[in-house]
Amino acid sequence: MLAASCGYARENIKVYRVPKETKPAQTLPAGHPEGAAGGGAAEPKLSWKTPEGWNEVPPGEMRVASFSIKRPDNKQADVSVVPLPGKAGGDAANVNRWRGQVSLPTLPTGELQKLAEAVKVGDQPGDLYDVSGTNASSGDPSRILAVIHHREGTAWFFKMTGDPQLVGEQKAAFVEFLKSAQFSVAEAASALPASHPPLASSGLPAGHPEVAATTPPAGGEPEREGQPKWQAPKNWKEVPGGQFLVAKFLVTGQDNAQAAVNVSRSAGDGGGLASNVNRWRTQLGLPPFAAAELAKAVESVKLANSETSWVEFSGTDQKTRQPAKLVGVIVPQGGQTWFYKLMGDPKVVADQQDAFKQFVQTITY
Repeated sequence: MLAASCGYARENIKVYRVPKETKPAQTLPAGHPEGAAGGGAAEPKLSWKTPEGWNEVPPGEMRVASFSIKRPDNKQADVSVVPLPGKAGGDAANVNRWRGQVSLPTLPTGELQKLAEAVKVGDQPGDLYDVSGTNASSGDPSRILAVIHHREGTAWFFKMTGDPQLVGEQKAAFVEFLKSAQFSVAEAASALPASHPPLASSGLPAGHPEVAATTPPAGGEPEREGQPKWQAPKNWKEVPGGQFLVAKFLVTGQDNAQAAVNVSRSAGDGGGLASNVNRWRTQLGLPPFAAAELAKAVESVKLANSETSWVEFSGTDQKTRQPAKLVGVIVPQGGQTWFYKLMGDPKVVADQQDAFKQFVQTITY
């Protein structure tokens, strides 16, 4: 990859479309991850210009865009774009979550507002937060540039994190990247290719890892070329996982209670152990772990010559508002990070926990 530059040597325009926020169906069983099929409403559309030296990589779980920046001396930074429905927990809570990722203390809203830098996200004003400290997971120096942009019922998160010196060098390019963002509206019926899975109305973007159609893929088993191989239990029903999942399975228990198994990947460390575990905790309405709590909660298990991280906790599914349990596994492998998550009705998850562990143990890369 080329050394980073703050200018643009070429225009590289990418487009992502996301359906407007709607409320999830209330008739779904506890822990069910899907919403009803969409009905062709207009969609917000995002396009951007990629700065020179930013290498676009597979977006992985939660992201609609992901970039890697690397200098010849191996200093690295990661850029992500993540849309979430509604206010996504509130701006102050998210900024304080970022501060926690670099071991900084929580601040009240008034203090946070004083730290915000004015920037443009497309044609609208935004606040940029620049925080530096020590990575709560690795203990290495780290710096984060982040912006939250609210539009059409969706909170868009633009974030750069990595080596402090490199992030500082790339700050101007990051600001230009934000300026290049363009939001418009396109008709759903014509905006998506014929092969695109149905849009969901669960309040999450189309292709988001928590959204999937409930019908099996046409033509039987999905393509597996270039993906890990595994042996899934016979009672797991594979369904289309959308644009940002490698695979998705549904498991049904008594009284139609359900849980889902999601398989996804991200480039590099995927944002780090702490941020991913705390993201899962947020999905269950739980507060983020501090570094000491994280160390106690994560179990390290060696599988396929990789040190994997296992977590398990219970809470309330923030989409269904029903009790839920989550078992998650994070596997670094070949310059990527793989995420395996079993989440849903507590009894179904408890019944399937051994099968889930056996499933992960069968995986070869």
